[in-house]
Amino acid sequence: PTTTIHIKATGDLNVTDKVVASGKANFGEYYDYTNAFLDVAPLLSDADLTLMNFEGNLVGEPYGTESRSAPREMLQALDAAGVDILQMANSFSVYNGMIGLTQTLNNIRAAGIEPVGAFATPAEFQKSRGYTICDVQGIKVAVVAFTKGMGGLGLPEGSESCVNKLFTDYDSEYKKIDYDGIRSILKSVRSEKPDVIIAMLHWGSEYNDTIYDTQEDIVYLMQKGGVDVIIGSHPHRVQHVDYDSITGNLVAYSLGDFFGDGQKDGTFYSILLQMEITKDFESGITRVTDWGYVPIYTLSE
Repeated sequence: PTTTIHIKATGDLNVTDKVVASGKANFGEYYDYTNAFLDVAPLLSDADLTLMNFEGNLVGEPYGTESRSAPREMLQALDAAGVDILQMANSFSVYNGMIGLTQTLNNIRAAGIEPVGAFATPAEFQKSRGYTICDVQGIKVAVVAFTKGMGGLGLPEGSESCVNKLFTDYDSEYKKIDYDGIRSILKSVRSEKPDVIIAMLHWGSEYNDTIYDTQEDIVYLMQKGGVDVIIGSHPHRVQHVDYDSITGNLVAYSLGDFFGDGQKDGTFYSILLQMEITKDFESGITRVTDWGYVPIYTLSE
């Protein structure tokens, strides 16, 4: 009468010079990130669904911090390690313009991974309606992603729907929550009648442990809109996890940096969030029935 699945989520993967260099093989002749993810691949791959926030682009050389562009071999390694969905609504969604976003999304899909939260064109947004649906052992899982902003960058006129945003003033102060935009997307998600809804949110402040009032308002808005799980990113530090054992609602405010330079205090470790989700086919109720985490430490040489 019941089915149980396991979903895992990591923190941010930041495309920087050191992260790119970690995949250089054979004296720099080519890239291979198999060894870079060797220790965590078993943890990522044994889940039914694995989610990650990817802070970067895939637009070719030059690679690294300045361009935020990663080699496609990084995606191949993530796919081999078991990553299924990449959050692309974040600070670097349009770092290389709309052409860069389109190229990035195409490369992600070509690697066998599904991007969520960003769209190449308004038509693509309309077709997807802003989210993705996965069938996991008969459990219908909806995943949606939003970002507070895109590093101060704005979207071109006519392309405002190409990134799901939490604020209407997304390119300035991050104070005006986009209630209408969020509700519209969540309404579309609910129309699919999923068993569980996961929202990946790029929010908060970098290198900061503070949970802001606007974040609490967004949590309320999300949960009222049917969201069961919120997975946060952007602060680059691990923040607390709230779990309501009665409703099954879970909020992880920030999972930290899964893979980055680890140059600032608190950014060299993160957690791999593990969730057990159970559907009772007799009652029709699906909820998070258990959760835990594995601490991850990034060694920067």
